[in-house]
Amino acid sequence: MSGQAQLLETRRAFDSVADFYDGPFGNNEIVQRMRAALVKELTARVSPGARLLDLGCGTGIDAAHLAGLGYRVVAIDASPQMVARTRARAEEEGLTQRVTAVELGIEALDRLSGEAFDAIYSDLGALNCVPDLPTVATRCAALLDAGGVLVASVIGRVCPWELGYYSARGDLRRAVIRLTPRAVPVGLNGSTVWTRYYRPKEFLDAFRGSFAPEATRALGLFSPPPYLVGFNRRLPWAGRGLWWLDARLGGFPLLRNAGDHFLMVLRKHE
Repeated sequence: MSGQAQLLETRRAFDSVADFYDGPFGNNEIVQRMRAALVKELTARVSPGARLLDLGCGTGIDAAHLAGLGYRVVAIDASPQMVARTRARAEEEGLTQRVTAVELGIEALDRLSGEAFDAIYSDLGALNCVPDLPTVATRCAALLDAGGVLVASVIGRVCPWELGYYSARGDLRRAVIRLTPRAVPVGLNGSTVWTRYYRPKEFLDAFRGSFAPEATRALGLFSPPPYLVGFNRRLPWAGRGLWWLDARLGGFPLLRNAGDHFLMVLRKHE
């Protein structure tokens, strides 16, 4: 299947979940902790008033939150239904002067040529769905001012929880799907999201020409992935403790190479 066909299937999949993505399906407590980790890294490096580009904005939760903190956000997504939800959120929260939502796939960043941003961010694996990551990296660099940062949470290749969970259920194909080096079909609400999983080094290699790494840490190494939120709800004290371990140990060498996601901060070369 061509990259363009994969993008179309992925867009349709996210269209199908836009109406309920803000609930437990797409924004449960584990997802919220991941969102908070990205926002913490971003806001530590970029002051309010800065102009931000959100790659794969979904329903606009991150964009609205950052706009509420005083940032100006251009939020893009290939899914028209997700963009509609982002626009509605901005209007409901009185943020239309600070949030601009645009129906645009990450693979088409060249259409923003001439724009300038202080920082770019991408949350919860949106960059796992683009067919040509090195081209996206080049286009991100062209849109960033010198010294600007890119902060991304990316779905990782090695997730111990997933390996253990699906192996215990006897679903070995699902247990090892992340180890496939190419984009693979992942089910979402009866549709397909084409996803390529990365190790931090693999992801970084696509950006090395224009960016230098500033920080990397695991998200969901000790803590379970979002689809296992039931564990946290049955044992909330354990869920909090495992996330605490993620926060304290997830940045250590070797440990940061595993987990449901990893969070990477890159700075554009001066």
